Amino acid sequence: LHDVTATYPTGPLRLNPADIPGYEPTQEAPAEPLEAYGWFRRSNTASPPEYLGLEEGLAAVAKVMSEEGPFDGVIGFSQGAAMAAMVVSLLEPGRKEAFERFLDASVASEGKAEADAVVSGVPFPKAFEGLSHPPFKFALCYSGFRSPGARYRGFYESPALQTPILHVLGSLDAVVEESRSRALVEACAGDPEKEGKVVWHPGGHFLPSQRPYLDAAVRFIREQLEGGNKKDAEEEDVNDMDLPF
Repeated sequence: LHDVTATYPTGPLRLNPADIPGYEPTQEAPAEPLEAYGWFRRSNTASPPEYLGLEEGLAAVAKVMSEEGPFDGVIGFSQGAAMAAMVVSLLEPGRKEAFERFLDASVASEGKAEADAVVSGVPFPKAFEGLSHPPFKFALCYSGFRSPGARYRGFYESPALQTPILHVLGSLDAVVEESRSRALVEACAGDPEKEGKVVWHPGGHFLPSQRPYLDAAVRFIREQLEGGNKKDAEEEDVNDMDLPF
């Protein structure tokens, strides 16, 4: 992977400390405003869950793709990984029809939690209506998760996500619950775990930088870009490796 160009877009929504999971404010007020940005904010009151500012976040991504693309793939961490999966979805064939199906509240709310209101799914994002960009060849989602609730089923269902996604998850992640990450894995076509597209590291909410996990990412990207063969049977699986911690 020698000829690689990477773009690092910034979320358009400036976050308050309370918007950041796990943030523990000190007693002293910060000298300067917090420099933190996101792609959306989760409402504290909506049930089922609602992401505020998501349309603005998607529009910002679409603008980068239009001006600097086309791109082969996308990599994201935490909220960025959730956003990456949504963008992957929007580029796939048949996705607009899926969104139209879930505009029917009775369809979107089927199987909902008892406490949740009956709501329709969100419409297909306007920013992606006329976007001329091919589907991604791959995505890497570190500590990713599925957007929960009836509003966002169009991103993940009818059909499932078809683009190859490597999910890298921390077994001690205290910010993103395992069930939320598994919901994203289960939204992908096939059986990602059996196909080696789910990698666990024995840590928390961070990007693992140890060699085995970097190798797993590079190998995955190579397979998608070059159509390379799967690793040899005798090559040790990253989840079985002895690690220095």
